Amino acid sequence: MVAAKGAAMHALLWSVALAATPSIPFSRYELPNGLDVTLSPDHTVPVVCVNVWYDVGSRDEAAGRSGFAHLFEHLRFNGSQHADDDYFKPLQPLGARVNGSTNLDRTNYYECLPSEQLPLALFLEADRMGWLLPALTETKLQNQKDVVRNERRQNYDNPPYGQAWLEILRNSYPEGHPYHIATIGKHEEIEAATLDDVKGFFRTWYLPNNASLVLSGDFDEAEARTLVERYFGPVAAGPSPVRTVPARPAFTEAKAVRAVDDVPFEKVWLVWHTPALFQPGDAELDLLSSALASGKDSRLYKALVHEQQIAQDVTAYQSSAGYSSLFVVSATASAGHGGAELVAAIDAVLGEVATRPITDAEVEVGRTAYEVQFFGSIATIQGKADLLNNYNTRTHDPGYLAKDLARYQAATAAGVNSAHKEWLPPDRRLVLTIGPASATPEVK
Repeated sequence: MVAAKGAAMHALLWSVALAATPSIPFSRYELPNGLDVTLSPDHTVPVVCVNVWYDVGSRDEAAGRSGFAHLFEHLRFNGSQHADDDYFKPLQPLGARVNGSTNLDRTNYYECLPSEQLPLALFLEADRMGWLLPALTETKLQNQKDVVRNERRQNYDNPPYGQAWLEILRNSYPEGHPYHIATIGKHEEIEAATLDDVKGFFRTWYLPNNASLVLSGDFDEAEARTLVERYFGPVAAGPSPVRTVPARPAFTEAKAVRAVDDVPFEKVWLVWHTPALFQPGDAELDLLSSALASGKDSRLYKALVHEQQIAQDVTAYQSSAGYSSLFVVSATASAGHGGAELVAAIDAVLGEVATRPITDAEVEVGRTAYEVQFFGSIATIQGKADLLNNYNTRTHDPGYLAKDLARYQAATAAGVNSAHKEWLPPDRRLVLTIGPASATPEVK
């Protein structure tokens, strides 16, 4: 009885939360050197998160220099002029959470630690923003080149089906497009990186006027402003980076690619070019992916896994990015079945949408899942910091949360069905199959 009441209360709280308009209180200003600063005090726990995003990703790498953005993320944990030691060394004894990541569009770093240690985190971040190069050596570079190449082996070269994303990007975007090569880069280009190459990348992109700093958590705002000015104010600005935004590519016909791997079953990926992040249609395609493959009642799961039993798993997702996105449907064949059979079954389900459209109820299930995701993302100080910086870097509005959520709340079944018809034509897409060397699937 107590458990039932608890579950009912939990459901009630979520319904009240979802009915509210989400927001994260913040103030925003800019230092004279161009550093964008967002402050979001939250005194619920004695923790502060320092979160820095740079508007640079693998999309910004020069030809023949793939992997630079990710390599540089690693190099920034190896010490700077006034703190020339492993970046984690002074922070981990404090129980700090420290990390960074790189993708096609951006690079980010964060430290979440006890509130009284805010000056230390700001000092370390500012020092590697302004004074990394004096501490950068050939030994450090070679060490991190080895680390990054090993990361590629672990995540892409050696795991079953690990090459899929590399193949998807290579075959979806033409050579020379910023998204043609995955963020991890190519072995030979990472190995060829020189100290001068890396220093040039830093001077071009790692500038205060190409960065966004967010503080979230337990701090005094006036004191934080003083500390930010003290540590980041002396960092010199540079020429604002210039980039050319490419047009969104489009498949002009159906494209089929097969790759071989040491795997027992064939797996397929169906890929379409779709609108960029936050553009019209992006949210509708998220909701379409939910109706197609989120949960055991979704259309693709019921057809391929439950009813026909030709697939072990099936997924669908809108992979949103700043220049353009990809809508992906993927499935792994069950024993005795192959990729061609999976593609035919997926096409049958997608084709049925024309005669049995996505319903209001299916859209509502997806919308609720995204609403829960939005509110979950602001449940922690670290989540708030990252969300504020995500929006600020991508939209120049840290408070974009309500507008982002509104895209899903305003979406209709008619809009989702229209997005399906517009963006998922069967004759303009990529079909990637990865399987064993033999074209005949292994039977077990």
